[in-house]
Amino acid sequence: MSLAPGSQPGRRSLTAKQAGLTLAIALLLSILAGVIELALDARSMRQEIVSDTRYRLDLVHGTAAEAAFQLNPELAAQVIDGLFNGGRVASAAITDDFGRTMAARQRESGPVSGWVAHALFDDILHYRRTLHYQAGSDNPPQPIGELELTLALDRLARDFTDRSLLIFSLGVAKALAIAALLALVFHWFVTRPLLRVHAAIVDTDPRQPGRWPKPAMGRHGSDELGHLVDSVDQLLQAFQRGLDQRDQLHQISTMDGLTGIANRRHFDTFIEREWQRARRNGHALSVIFIDIDHFKEFNDHYGHVAGDDTLRAVAEALAGVVHRASDLVARYGGEEFVCVLPDTDLEGALRVAGRIHERIRALDIPHAHSTLAGRVTASLGVASSRPAHDDTGIEELMAQADGQLYRAKHQGRDRVAAQT
Repeated sequence: MSLAPGSQPGRRSLTAKQAGLTLAIALLLSILAGVIELALDARSMRQEIVSDTRYRLDLVHGTAAEAAFQLNPELAAQVIDGLFNGGRVASAAITDDFGRTMAARQRESGPVSGWVAHALFDDILHYRRTLHYQAGSDNPPQPIGELELTLALDRLARDFTDRSLLIFSLGVAKALAIAALLALVFHWFVTRPLLRVHAAIVDTDPRQPGRWPKPAMGRHGSDELGHLVDSVDQLLQAFQRGLDQRDQLHQISTMDGLTGIANRRHFDTFIEREWQRARRNGHALSVIFIDIDHFKEFNDHYGHVAGDDTLRAVAEALAGVVHRASDLVARYGGEEFVCVLPDTDLEGALRVAGRIHERIRALDIPHAHSTLAGRVTASLGVASSRPAHDDTGIEELMAQADGQLYRAKHQGRDRVAAQT
């Protein structure tokens, strides 16, 4: 007798085990859930019965009191008939303050067998309400009779039985249907794909775990899950930990911890790469230096916590203006920031610098030692180059932008200066 590849004698299919166990657990849970739901429904039904009965008594209290006060049997009979319209009333009666019956009605009730109905409803069958009538606004309400009502136990038992059968049947049916569906879904969408993944992961290069081949899998016997768990645990977890650590280290090394934007190291790498790309493509490359005016005085006056908050706010404002995926906003050092704008000439860089200037002013951060508007402002220096045509390097471009920043400060700060 030949065996299919990957199968072993004397072992059941993993899918069959899974389906059988799922159905068994679902059946047991559906029974337990049905019992719990029935108990909760019985409690809810009791509360509904008591609430509804009290509401009906409150609803007819005024009319019943009027009938007792006027000694009006016809009106009292109408009240009793109204109470019987609910279908669960066994008997009702209205008596006056002398104990005389003004109106009464009783419905024949069928026998109730079993202790469940008695245990559930015996203590909420009987109600007695004293009728009060106020003759004039100056007189207090006076008792003038009683309204008695008894619910029909057979009707309550029948309603409870109908509700219980419906709830239990629906619960079991839903549980079995969900269990069958889960077994089918797990087979087609979990078990089979995972078996294919297992074979692919074994041959995956740990240096490139994302480039695994999609194999064409044949039949497999049982116990594949054990092999799969071992392989995934030994390979993917190790890969994931390594990738996570690498990503964390990369983020730490390239991001500024205070502002959340790129740091000086990332900036140096980025501008070198973009300079080479601009040289190959013949495109322009622009740089904007931004320096917060009188920031030392701001720190001395408001404290370093407020200074850190201001740096974060300015960084966020810069990121809100320079938002192209190809651009970079970085903290250059201290209160100085820098923007790198690939494929952008001087005219375009000036437009961006103008928006940055206005955005920082719009922050409206108070600055008592500002010599200008009494709020935090910034000076900006802009420079642009075409590496393929200009006989300059990165250092010259940076020096030009820094020189323009110095010129903006020398001319009075809170402005944009650019090379002519």
